[in-house]
Amino acid sequence: MVKAALTTPAARLLPSPLESQNPPPVMSFVDVLRMLAALAVTLGLGGLALVLVRRYAPLEVLKARAPGEKRLAVVESLMLDPQRRLVLVRCDGKEHLLMLGEGRLVKELDATGGRGKGSAA
Repeated sequence: MVKAALTTPAARLLPSPLESQNPPPVMSFVDVLRMLAALAVTLGLGGLALVLVRRYAPLEVLKARAPGEKRLAVVESLMLDPQRRLVLVRCDGKEHLLMLGEGRLVKELDATGGRGKGSAA
């Protein structure tokens, strides 16, 4: 009867009392070398991919703007009243005068004096 209980599939999945007393396996020197070799191969493939991308990628992908080279800049800002503000903005070398108010653009003027788009205020 006891022998039949030990041969059932569920009984084979449970560890025996003798197996639970064994210490956990320790990594051998060969396992450490295999792990370091795998790390070296992975880092080598990543470095090779980086070199290939830098060498053969289109220039538009690699060219990034320098941190100081920006297209948009706020030149000056002037508070008119608590709801409205004038902002002088430079974009691609051209200056725009914006009137902001109530969370939206009220009027846009060219800094040279020509009227731009926007609602009349």
